[in-house]
Parts: sequence; C-alpha cells; structure tokens
Amino acid sequence: MSGAGSAVAAPVVAPVLDSVRILVVGDVMLDRYWFGEVARISPEAPVPIVRIERREERLGGAANVARNAAALGAYTGLLGVVGDDEAGGQVERMLGEGGIHSYLQRDPAISTIIKLRVIGRQQQMLRIDFEDAPSGTVLRDKLIQFNALLPDYDVIVLSDYAKGSLVNVADMIKSARAAGKIVMVDPKGDDFARYCGASVLTPNKSELRHIVGNWSSEEQLTAKAQQMRRELSLDALLLTRSEEGMTLYTEHEVRHMQAAAREVFDVSGAGDTVIATMAAMLGAGLCLWDAVQIANRAGGIVVGKLGTATVTRAELFALDGA
Repeated sequence: MSGAGSAVAAPVVAPVLDSVRILVVGDVMLDRYWFGEVARISPEAPVPIVRIERREERLGGAANVARNAAALGAYTGLLGVVGDDEAGGQVERMLGEGGIHSYLQRDPAISTIIKLRVIGRQQQMLRIDFEDAPSGTVLRDKLIQFNALLPDYDVIVLSDYAKGSLVNVADMIKSARAAGKIVMVDPKGDDFARYCGASVLTPNKSELRHIVGNWSSEEQLTAKAQQMRRELSLDALLLTRSEEGMTLYTEHEVRHMQAAAREVFDVSGAGDTVIATMAAMLGAGLCLWDAVQIANRAGGIVVGKLGTATVTRAELFALDGA
C-alpha cells in the first residue's frame, strides 16, 4: 500500500472557496432534537422519563451536506423533495438562513422526512423516524430540473439515504458526467451498479461490506475495493473507516490516512461533512489526495460536536494559521 502512514496534516494554504459551485441532490430531512433531564424511571414501564427543556431543529440528510458545503463558503444549491407541510416550510426557511439556494420540490402526497432524537444527560435516548417516499410525478419533475441546473454548477454531490429521492440517480450521473462535472456519491442500498460512472464513491465499511462481502485482511479488502471501483468505472473510491481513518483507492495507487479525531462525541452526520468538504476542495482545484486530507480533518472536528453539525473554514484551517 503506497502512501500509508499516520499523516493527518492538510495542505498549508487554504483554498479560495467562494467561487466553488456545488449542487447537492438527494434525500432531504429535518433533524429535530429534544433535550431534557432524566431524574427517574417510568412507573408504567422500565424506561427513563425525559423531561424536555429545550428543542432544536437542524437540516438533515442531503440538506446537511448542503449546510456543510455552505458553511465552508461554497456557493451551494440543494435539489430534493419535501412535503407540503410545516416541516417542509421549516426546511425552506433554514436553507435561506444558511445561504443555501433551494430548489426543493413540495410533494403534497407525502410528509417531510423527520428524524426526532430525544437527548437526556447528553446521551441519545431514543430516535423516532417519520418518512414517506416521493411520488413518481415529483421525481420526474426533479430529474428535469436537475438537467436544467447542471450548467450552473461545477460539482454534483448525490446524497443517497435510500428514502426514494434518487431513483433516477443513474440518469443524473450520466448527464452530469457528459457535461464534464465532478460527481460524488454517498451510496446506500443493495445495488451500487446504479452509481456506475461517478467520479468518487464514499461508502463506509458497513456499506461496502454489504456489497462485496467480508474481508479477512487488508490485501483482500484492497482487492475487493479495486474490483468494485473498476466494475463501476469510478475515478476513485474513498472508504471511510471510522476510528481506522480513510483509504483512497484509485487506478494507480492505494493510500491510507489515519483518523484525525481528537475526541469522538457524536458520529451522526460525519459522512455528510466528509463528502461536502471533499466536494468543496475538488471544486477549488485541489488534487484528490489533498482533498481527502482536508476532509479527514473536517470529519475529525465534526465528531467532537453534538448532532448533525458543520465545520467552518476558520476551524478547518486553524492549524495552518490560514
């Protein structure tokens, strides 16, 4: 394995990001957090009682990817589907507050996807999911709008949470690549063949294992990852490995970087931060390996925060004095 080691430092010069144009497409969610205190166990069942004291709402799913890209200073658009409901309206408002250009389709036949997390004593006690798949008519309109938006963006990020918004992902990749765009995909599901032709695929270990099966050695993992990269005609495959760091597979080499996390507090949304940061860096003209190094640093910062959080440009390049 070439380039293996413990290096975590990113290039010392912070790139200019305000001219980078990123279009995020995928499953849009609203993350709701209810915070409270736990003082006793319920007399009705052996479960803790959480007395709610504070509530927060954050952009989730593909919207969190867009939020991360915008936090770095990139010009960011979001294409997705929400319900014609209160939660969908809240997502729209939060996108505007975050400086994200919204191209959301409002589907009256569904409810906006909501992830409700109950936090007691700084620990997640419960998560409740509300979700519906978008209707066929709205998805067709979304594909038409995607093709219309392509000329305005340099990097396309397809954020797949397997909630039904990316059923046309193969057509999107084909159109974007034909237009000369960088296409990054955060994959999900049983069939990665639909991501064929993307520039970069960013699965985590469990997602990759679900497709290629188990491995018993680093050499076997490399063989399986490279075979999949070739079969899908990918420029690169970036495997995110939690505490083990990240491994980048390309046609000519395999390079590994150890995790940059100083303290892990919450891993939710870390993959969103990684792919958004990579997209911004590639859009700014950095080479793939430099983009991976900076994304690794971003992931290390965001897991030290609670919930779906972001990393700012100042945080990301603070160690460089930029």
